[in-house]
Amino acid sequence: MFIHLGENVVVRSVDVVTILDRQLLKSSSIISEFLELQSDRIVELANGDTKSVVVTVDKIYYSPLSSSTLKKRAQHITDLEISSEIE
Repeated sequence: MFIHLGENVVVRSVDVVTILDRQLLKSSSIISEFLELQSDRIVELANGDTKSVVVTVDKIYYSPLSSSTLKKRAQHITDLEISSEIE
């Protein structure tokens, strides 16, 4: 399954490591340091209006969609996968 991150970008749900709220960027020096070290992997989708950061196995996406919206989408996909396994 796939998760739409905004700006016509979709990623495989199994490749998503974590979805972070933008507030963590301001409050956590560890996350800031991690993102600085991974700057070559960052894909800016938000055009300066970042609401969430999606870390995948290959890239890091700055998304214009909120972390709660992305998490709901990811949860919906997980629910679909579980229900298809039951049937």
